[in-house]
Amino acid sequence: MVTPAWPEQALRANIHAQISLAMNRIFTEWYPSRGFTFNITNSTSYDQYYVHGRNIFEVMEKLTDDIFNTYVRRQGTIDPYYTEYCDGKSVTCKGMKQWGTVDRAKEGKNALQILKYYYGNDIEIVRTNNLQSIPESYPGTPLRRGDSGQNVRIIQRQLTRIAKDYPFFGKPGTDGVFGAATESTVKAFQKQFSLTADGVVGRATWYKISYIYVSVKDLAELTSEGEKPSGESNVNGSTYPGSPLQVGSRGTGVERIQFWLNALSEFDPALPGISVDGIYGAATANAVRAFQRENGLTVDGVVGPATWNAIAAAYNSLENDIQNKPSGYPGTPLRQGDRGDSVRLMQFYLRMAASNFSSIPNITVDGVFGPATTSAVRAFQREFGLTVDGVVGSATWQKMYEVYGDVADSLLAPNQRPGTYPGTPLRQGSTGKSVREAQFYLKLLAVYFPTLPTVTIDGIYGPSTTAAVRAFQTMFGLTADGVIGPATWQALYEQSQRLRSADGLLVAFNLVPWPGFDLAVGAQGPSVAFVQFLLRYISYFYDTVQDPGKIDGIFGQTTLDSLHSWQMEFNQPETNLVDEFTWNALEATFLSLAAGVPDSTVPTAAPEYPGYVMALGSAGGAVSQLQQAMNGIAQLYCVADFVPNDGVYGESTRDAVLAFQQGLGLPPTGVVDLNTWNKIFDLLYPPIPEA
Repeated sequence: MVTPAWPEQALRANIHAQISLAMNRIFTEWYPSRGFTFNITNSTSYDQYYVHGRNIFEVMEKLTDDIFNTYVRRQGTIDPYYTEYCDGKSVTCKGMKQWGTVDRAKEGKNALQILKYYYGNDIEIVRTNNLQSIPESYPGTPLRRGDSGQNVRIIQRQLTRIAKDYPFFGKPGTDGVFGAATESTVKAFQKQFSLTADGVVGRATWYKISYIYVSVKDLAELTSEGEKPSGESNVNGSTYPGSPLQVGSRGTGVERIQFWLNALSEFDPALPGISVDGIYGAATANAVRAFQRENGLTVDGVVGPATWNAIAAAYNSLENDIQNKPSGYPGTPLRQGDRGDSVRLMQFYLRMAASNFSSIPNITVDGVFGPATTSAVRAFQREFGLTVDGVVGSATWQKMYEVYGDVADSLLAPNQRPGTYPGTPLRQGSTGKSVREAQFYLKLLAVYFPTLPTVTIDGIYGPSTTAAVRAFQTMFGLTADGVIGPATWQALYEQSQRLRSADGLLVAFNLVPWPGFDLAVGAQGPSVAFVQFLLRYISYFYDTVQDPGKIDGIFGQTTLDSLHSWQMEFNQPETNLVDEFTWNALEATFLSLAAGVPDSTVPTAAPEYPGYVMALGSAGGAVSQLQQAMNGIAQLYCVADFVPNDGVYGESTRDAVLAFQQGLGLPPTGVVDLNTWNKIFDLLYPPIPEA
């Protein structure tokens, strides 16, 4: 029982735990997956207890209002943590003891330290403004053989993970296509769990799969593996080495293929596990053949461009599911005695570094942090000027990831450190590894800054590289001559490193421009499918908007009926086609829903940076906060135009950001990274000078 007389930090720890436990139940669809119609109970034996209209204490109301939109999670995951707790006197449990929090607070611990005391040092408290109603995950219509798309891929991913514990289910594949293999796995699953074995994923099967998936991953337990967010594609280490790999081949290209296949084998029983030793032997050839067989490629055991790209794409897709960032830092330092996938990934980075730096010894990638790994870590730290302690913290990990990518993509000469200026300017006509390194930085930056043209990493400084360099120089206030001298080189390296390690991933909705022609009944293709997606998303929030049915890219009667229902709900002219106006209005409706309901109250202090880069297409509470700040500055100083406070990063918001960046002497990127965010909010909330 929590009482208001407890120390404030103990109260905060308990409120954080209560919020997070409730959000975990909702996130994992714990009760819907068991056939119930609710998301949370009214019993402290399972979740929470709530009495409508009951008086509450003022201190509780104040604290809850302050932290109602926070939750606890493991570092490197996005799912609210299952913060199991009990009073610690009449009831005991594995998690937090509520009366014990009083003792911890009296010892001087704050709320986070109290939570770490009970749940481990790798947890964090995060705040979200993405508060909205709870849509169910079931897509609304059954999935069956012949269907395709993201919902099929979700089921395949979950079934593949479940099959690690139930290998006789078979291999559903993870290509988003509901074929014979997926149908067979669904039938085996249904038979195992006493469902109608028809191979169709209806509501009951969908939620049973969700239930078993949550169970095998322990998402609702203290030992949660955690769910990882999706992010930008990993631009490190995916470049084809230029010639086929086959039995007898050796080197870093072989090591990458072996590591990727080994990671994929964890989720696919048909792929055998292999050693990562850089030697292309019979075991590697057999694993390649197994992958080729599964993915409809020529089964020859040779890794040519098609097989390389398919394996890399499969691994990158998997990495989006299992890593927080492409670099995959586990959130807590690794040291001798540790084991697991994070150690294995770190050892792989070290092996790649050892292939280019003679000072670093080679090690076995076995997931065991032993004395040999410690020695290699120390050698790496010594080579790159890091603290030589044999412990892999965030700085060492990030440098390992950087070096791995640069070695894997052949950006470095032997024993050359990343970011080293080549000594002479690079210009059109230059060739070599230094050109490749510069092109890599340009390509990475183009992911975040859409105004930068993308380039091919080929080591040839041609007209496209010159154009990209000029665009970069213009953006960052350098002499726009298309030549990479010391200043441009340093700016390229610093900007790419800052985005890779500090500001977070670019978060924006992938909107599709109007195709240039009207869509009507009978139209087919991806543009129709996108309209169907928008209508389906909107229908989740508005009962009056009819679900368009299957997202199949065919403009039929159900799509037209859905369009009409949307037009009626939003007072749009009822037409039988999607013209440019309708297309843009549908996207605006989607973005406004994705952003949630913006808070019109101007905050009393500068909010924290959300942890991700915002650009055209972003939406959510952080965008709304940014818009409020810019409007507040415009009102105070009359130096900028007002923007809509709708939580949607549209063109007007982008133009306002550009104006602020120019006025503040920042590179006019139109993208809000950490530096731009802080500079804008410093205008509204000037830092208090130290006494």
